[in-house]
Amino acid sequence: MGLGREEEIEIHKPPRFMPGERVCATRHIKNDGTYPGKEIGEGLVRKGDAGFVRDVGTFLQQFYIYAVEWIDRGNVVGMRARELRSLEEASTRKSTECATGVNEGKPR
Repeated sequence: MGLGREEEIEIHKPPRFMPGERVCATRHIKNDGTYPGKEIGEGLVRKGDAGFVRDVGTFLQQFYIYAVEWIDRGNVVGMRARELRSLEEASTRKSTECATGVNEGKPR
């Protein structure tokens, strides 16, 4: 009998992103009930939003959680590595999904 969906233990490797690194969201993120002051299902981050990693923590001694400050949105959201892409790497090679400057400094 299997355990279902097994995932790699990320914390056996160094974090993929470091504090101060510029990143963008690779998918829309909604409140799952863990973000205070917002309704469940309310959007927190949109795909393509640019932000900065403020801190790196762990969850369940298995995953890295990146506290990302989304400047345009005025919030900090805990994100998994699969939900982020480095804009510092993207600046050296072209990326269509997370282009430099997407949703940065533009009014909504």
